[in-house]
Amino acid sequence: MDFEKSSVSIKDDTEMADDDTAQNPESSLKLNSDSDSSDSEDEAEQTQQLRALESDLSTNPSNYDAHVLYIKLLRIRGEIEKLREARENMNVLFPLTPAMWVEWAKDEASLLNDSDSESVEKLYERGISEYLSIPLWREYLNYVLQHDPKVCDSSVDGISKARNLFERAVTAAALHVAQGSQIWDAYTQFEQSILQTIDQSDIQAKEKQVQRIQSIFHRQLSIPFANMKSTLLAYKAWEVEQGNSLDAESDNVDGISSRVASSYRKAEEMYDARAHLEEHITRQGISESERYQHFMGYLDFEKSFGDPARVQSLYERAITDFPVSSDLWLDYTRYLDKTLKAGNVVKDVYSRATRNCPWVGELWVRYLLCLEHGLASEKEISAAFEKSVQCTFSTLEEYLDLFLTRVDGLRRRISSARGDDVLNYSLIRESFQVCMCTSSPCLKGLMVKQATDYLSPHLKNTDGLLRLHAYWACLELKLNNNLTAARGVWGSLLKTCGSMLEAWQGYIGMEIALGHINEARAIYKRWYSKRFSGTGSEDICHAWLRFEREFGTLDDLDHAVQKVMPRLEELRLFRLVQESKSLTEVTDQREQPLKETAREKRKSGSIAIDEQSPAKRQKSTQNQKKLHEKENTRGLKLAEANDGKLVKDTYSSKTRLYTDQCTAFVSNLNIRAIDEDLKLFFSDVGGVTAIRILHDKFTGKSRGLAYVDFKDEEHLAPALAKNKQMLLGKKLCITRSNPKRGKRESGALTTSEHDTNQSGIEGSSASKESVEISKGSSVAPQVPHSRKHFESIQLKGKNTFAVPRNFKPLGWTTSKPGTKKEEDEKPKSNDEFRKMFMKS
Repeated sequence: MDFEKSSVSIKDDTEMADDDTAQNPESSLKLNSDSDSSDSEDEAEQTQQLRALESDLSTNPSNYDAHVLYIKLLRIRGEIEKLREARENMNVLFPLTPAMWVEWAKDEASLLNDSDSESVEKLYERGISEYLSIPLWREYLNYVLQHDPKVCDSSVDGISKARNLFERAVTAAALHVAQGSQIWDAYTQFEQSILQTIDQSDIQAKEKQVQRIQSIFHRQLSIPFANMKSTLLAYKAWEVEQGNSLDAESDNVDGISSRVASSYRKAEEMYDARAHLEEHITRQGISESERYQHFMGYLDFEKSFGDPARVQSLYERAITDFPVSSDLWLDYTRYLDKTLKAGNVVKDVYSRATRNCPWVGELWVRYLLCLEHGLASEKEISAAFEKSVQCTFSTLEEYLDLFLTRVDGLRRRISSARGDDVLNYSLIRESFQVCMCTSSPCLKGLMVKQATDYLSPHLKNTDGLLRLHAYWACLELKLNNNLTAARGVWGSLLKTCGSMLEAWQGYIGMEIALGHINEARAIYKRWYSKRFSGTGSEDICHAWLRFEREFGTLDDLDHAVQKVMPRLEELRLFRLVQESKSLTEVTDQREQPLKETAREKRKSGSIAIDEQSPAKRQKSTQNQKKLHEKENTRGLKLAEANDGKLVKDTYSSKTRLYTDQCTAFVSNLNIRAIDEDLKLFFSDVGGVTAIRILHDKFTGKSRGLAYVDFKDEEHLAPALAKNKQMLLGKKLCITRSNPKRGKRESGALTTSEHDTNQSGIEGSSASKESVEISKGSSVAPQVPHSRKHFESIQLKGKNTFAVPRNFKPLGWTTSKPGTKKEEDEKPKSNDEFRKMFMKS
């Protein structure tokens, strides 16, 4: 109706324009001139667009949008031959949409007569093989019914052809809940039209046709569709036409057979369970991502019922809406692999999946496996492999997996050697050569070129390349029985990737597995002569020594040691130099901000102190002393509770508790020495459990001091006997560490001296004079912090104990200026004070 209205309006406008033209012929000429110039401009613009698109497609044939636009412009211009060629070229690379197939078929049908309908039918066949589309099936069925001469004449062959086509259609679309009833309705209408052509006198043929129509209705009523009630009403109306007494106006199942009624109720229940899901996926105005999620939920629902046919039908509907969703294709093919295992259906789905998503390597890999499961010929598998290599994948791993899958299949087929389809090992070698970027005569040049362009810059020094060569060498050895070829494979790998330790190890491992010890030793010697980054060179040396211990003679081991040990020592010294340089750089970077911060703190601290009053400064100093004494007391109490020993942490002022009593103190240590050096130095003694090298807490540099813990006295004693021996050019001083008594044996520093060393002042010692508290004093001496820690400390000398430096108590005399201070001056008694005051 709308079309008629628009036609009328167009006609009216045209008549009005004709009237204006009759009244004003000059304006008509001007209008025609403007129209001609506009058309010529549009045509020139279209020609320019076509040339640009042709140039683009010649350089980039995978441009999908360019193909679509090129076909559209050619169709507007009516260039039939170019249009047909453009559509064929696009379909070689991409599947066409159902709408594009319908458009193509109609264009071809308009150019042909009914006698040439087969070419159009072939186009429809190609279209329905790519996507499930109810509109496309309807167009196909309508074309056959209207243009096929045999079908139009209702000949036996024509009717059989139409019925076969309808059966294919209902098989494909029978489970399409939303639109599947359209195919069924067309089917029943076709059969009813056949019934009308049967002569009324041919009762047997008529009854047979009635039963056929009745069977189609029964089949349709047993399947859940969106408009089941209308189908039921149509069936009941048809039954009434056949003379059966039914209530054609009622939508209940009264009057129909119990079997059909039961099937209908079951189908109705199935539809009611799916109605909300159908509403979600067919709703208008929602985003594509939301629709996709609704499809996924619907698929999970169908899978829970375990009906593969319904699940597959829903997958086909989803694929039609999301043809380039790789996740959907992967999920679909996994489901088919799990349920159907193999067969033409699975193979067809994989073929379509790789056409819609050719950039997904996993789909190609599983496609090759599907062909192998289906016992496809080598020609078919090889063709699929050639197509896959021409695709562009996102990662190198996808290419590697594809090549390995191809080689795996060839290996299995060669090993099985079934029937006449026996393959030659050269196919495996050629496949590897393509992967290694070597030209192969068995494959097309385009494929080899693309594989070379992609793989060659990325495979060098990768695990993937090592994996391929190892697999190749293994097949040359075991499948082809060619040791020379296997060694050649490893040799070619070492030429391009000689810096890979794993490559050398793989080659040596093959020779050892074959029992070729001399050949393996020769490879070790070649390996040893090369330089490697990191710890690679050291790993080579250790691997060679281990090899000679396990497989070589004593002379071989001695020879390896003579070769290896100087290299190890050289590498160790080189590493020490590098670590020293890096440590110096780090230290310089750390010291600079520390110095600036300390300078700023001193500056701000001095200003703050100057601003404080004397009383406030004195109070602050006392608080700091109390806090320091409290921390020391807490640490010493912890030591008493654990009956252990206290050692200052190397990098902080916190106290660390060590309970091991068998400890050696090492001094005069080379600052470049590390834990491994000390461990090697005491290796002949054994029993080393821990090594602690002391470092400066600010600079991080070694202080030349270390503690070495041993298991027991049996190991400690010989360690102490190594005193005065050389290590890294310096003579070590080794003594027993005994922090429990506050000193070490063999004339070691006292605890106070050790604390002084920990604070960063080496070489200083305590004052030679100390204070001794007299035994006759009435006040018992109070030992600060811990008696156990300071029980060995004696106070001797003539210095005053516990007397502040800035003033003297009452009773002390002062020396006159310029006179010598008396050394044995004693405090005056109370009587002496009274006498002094009395005299005054």
